[in-house]
Amino acid sequence: MDPRPAASVLVVRGTHPWQVLMMRRPGGADFAPGAHVFPGGSVHPEDAGSGDEAAAAAIRELFEELGILLARSGRGFAIDDDCARIRLRLQHGVSFPRALREAGLDPAIDELHHFATWITPEALRRRFDTRFYLAHMPAGQTVHPQPGEVDDWLWIEPREALRKDDFTMVFATRGILEGVADELDSDRLFERVAALDEVQPVRPKVRQTDAGWVVDV
Repeated sequence: MDPRPAASVLVVRGTHPWQVLMMRRPGGADFAPGAHVFPGGSVHPEDAGSGDEAAAAAIRELFEELGILLARSGRGFAIDDDCARIRLRLQHGVSFPRALREAGLDPAIDELHHFATWITPEALRRRFDTRFYLAHMPAGQTVHPQPGEVDDWLWIEPREALRKDDFTMVFATRGILEGVADELDSDRLFERVAALDEVQPVRPKVRQTDAGWVVDV
């Protein structure tokens, strides 16, 4: 089965030290139930009109799950009042792109910094081709989790998340954290990402051993 295009966002706050925003999925979720993940999800048809459907999906999913809006107008970057108006329009069945247009907002795709792509192994039933982005937490906004989509959320330093024994994560999430945790200054992390010439996809493979299934990168 071909992997589904998807996108995920590491929202960063602070400089030295810095934290990343993570959420815990509900126990009954179809994918990674009970795991701590970054906000994100699959590309939807409504994301296709932006010219960069993965980035559009990242912005939409970030807002739908945690209420953070990467968008701007001629007045400046979106603030909590803008977020509240967009949420209200979505509750009335308006699509995300249309709600943005009605509010005079444009997706701030330039605020997303693509730094990794992971493709789910062929042996798995649910497969994703996921782009991971870095983004700064917008000033003037607060986290507003979506009931039913988010069981809990927190700001956490990557090194702390990796140390916690009770912090359940899927393999890709842990791998992404390991890739950024060595950079203790978020400004340098963004500079490092900006200097990337291209992003090579990571294609993990799974194999069965006497001890069980093993994932190799």
